[in-house]
Amino acid sequence: MIEVKDLHKAFGAVKAVDGVSFTARDGEITGLLGPNGAGKTTTLRMLYTLMKPDRGQVLVDGVDAATDPLAVRRQLGVLPDARGLYKRLTARENVDYFARLQGLPEDELRARRETLIEALGMADIADRKTEGFSQGQRVKTAIARALIHDPRNVILDEPTNGLDVMATRALRQFMLSLKAEGRCVLFSSHIMQEVAALCDRIVVIAHGRVVADETPDALRAQTGEANLEEAFVKLIGTDEGLAA
Repeated sequence: MIEVKDLHKAFGAVKAVDGVSFTARDGEITGLLGPNGAGKTTTLRMLYTLMKPDRGQVLVDGVDAATDPLAVRRQLGVLPDARGLYKRLTARENVDYFARLQGLPEDELRARRETLIEALGMADIADRKTEGFSQGQRVKTAIARALIHDPRNVILDEPTNGLDVMATRALRQFMLSLKAEGRCVLFSSHIMQEVAALCDRIVVIAHGRVVADETPDALRAQTGEANLEEAFVKLIGTDEGLAA
C-alpha cells in the first residue's frame, strides 16, 4: 500500500504539488489523472524517492520514504516517464543488471527473469540489444526490469504512451494480472477509456491539488456526467484537460 500525506513541492515561486494526499491500496489499480502541469509526474517522482518533498510524507507498506528510502525502493517497481534502457545491452542483460542491483541471488534472478519474459511476451527480443527497439519493446523491457525483484507495489507513469493497439491490450491485461496477485498498482494516464476499464479508484490532480478521489462510478455521479472524460473536464474546471 502507498500512502501519500500532504505532499508539497515548489520550484521557485511555482507550487508544483500543493498538499496532495491519497492512498493506493493493495489488490487495486489506482489511476492518477490530471492535465499537463498538474503535478502528476512530480508527485510520482517523490513517491519513488527520485525527488524529496518540501513537506509531507510518503509511506510504502508503512515505511517512510524520507527516513528509509532504500527500503522503499526495494518495495517499489517503477516504470518512470523516461524509460532509461542501456542501449548496448540486450533486454535480458538490462533486466539482469537491475536484478543484481537489488541483490537477487542468481538462481532466483534466472527464474524471475524467465517468468517475466514469458508473461510479457518478450521471447523474441530477449537477446537483442535494446538500441532500435520499438516503443512497445522498450516498455516491455522497462517493466520486466521494474518487476524483477518481485515488488508488492508498482508505479507506472503513462505505461501505454506510444504503444500500438495490440501492445496496449497486452499491457492492460498484464496490469490486471498484477492486481489479481494482490499488488498495489498506481498508474498515470491521459486515456480515459483505459482509466475506465482498469481503475478501481481515480485520483484527479489539478493545479497541484487533489480535486477528486473516488471510484469511476462515484466520479460520474458526483459530476452528473455519464462519460468519464466529461466528468474529468468538469472536475479540473477547464477544457484544456482534453489536450493533456
